[in-house]
Amino acid sequence: MLHYLFVMLLKTLQPYATFVSINGYQEAIFKRSSLPRTKCHDIFRNRTIATLGYGPQGRNQSLNLRDNGFNVILGLRKGPSWSKAVSDGWSPGIDLFDTDEATYKGDVIQYLLSDAGQIQMWPVVKRNLKQGKTLYFSHGFGIVFSDQTGIVPPAEVDVILAAPKGPGGMLRDKYVKSNYASGINTSIAVHQNASGNAELDALALGFGIGSLNIFETTFDREVYSDLTGERCVLMGMIQGAFKAQYDVLRSRGHSPIEAFNETVEEALVSLYPIINEKGMDWMYKNCSTTAQRGAIDWSKHFYSLIRPSIERCYDDVVNGKETRRVIYCNKNPEYRRQLENELNQIDDQEIWKTAKIVRELR
Repeated sequence: MLHYLFVMLLKTLQPYATFVSINGYQEAIFKRSSLPRTKCHDIFRNRTIATLGYGPQGRNQSLNLRDNGFNVILGLRKGPSWSKAVSDGWSPGIDLFDTDEATYKGDVIQYLLSDAGQIQMWPVVKRNLKQGKTLYFSHGFGIVFSDQTGIVPPAEVDVILAAPKGPGGMLRDKYVKSNYASGINTSIAVHQNASGNAELDALALGFGIGSLNIFETTFDREVYSDLTGERCVLMGMIQGAFKAQYDVLRSRGHSPIEAFNETVEEALVSLYPIINEKGMDWMYKNCSTTAQRGAIDWSKHFYSLIRPSIERCYDDVVNGKETRRVIYCNKNPEYRRQLENELNQIDDQEIWKTAKIVRELR
């Protein structure tokens, strides 16, 4: 079924796609110019988009949709998120409602609560999902691991995904600062296509939330790659690598700022931006011969050490071990306090205390 939906997505959206081949793998790229804003409006004419949740994705996706002229309402609980929404110009009883009422009113339900929040709120959302509605996610967690989350949408509704490749704040920041001309990349997928229009809806919403380029995926592929990335090169591994090198340098007599400069500062301020702009090969070609030789040799050593760990992480994501841990932790009433302690421990590490001093010098 997943392979079928993936093939159908490409077939339906082929007129809007640009294709590139990477080592024989055909990639479809959907550029914003392929589906102008007026066409996106036509697709959602007379339909209401209800955004549930006002965290990083909910807030920024809904604001971008509103700025882009879509009919958007919010579904929130009374509290800090409600107050923040009011300060952003949402009006109670007009485009700001409680979750139950917003889900009832909405034709497209943007389910943008946290993964744990989605599990908790699912009974309320499910009872309002009627034929003709669309359930929208920005993460495949709830659907792919439905045996753990209990999130199984009715067969008569569309289920789609638009997953920005970055935090919600960046999605809006890049879009607004560029006067709505730029943005970040997003992946789209279809899990259920009851209406026959889910593919085009996903593409139009992907552009509506402020994406610059859109790529196809499946719910499974999105969640497997996303969870692996967070645990490895995007967050978990990078924290471990930074701290390991910093601690080695400090143990060998280097000062805190020197250890930080050679570990974090040069990486984030000087080298990583070069990799982003021009590529790893360009950076290697434009550094010293000493750096070239050492980096090429040691990269192979680190690859042989790191790949098995990433393989294990990926396996633990696919077999549900990682999601079971996330769900188990979030069910613990003491978890928020425990998590805060863990985050404070990171903040208290000498490497990040040094970072605060160095940032003030920039």
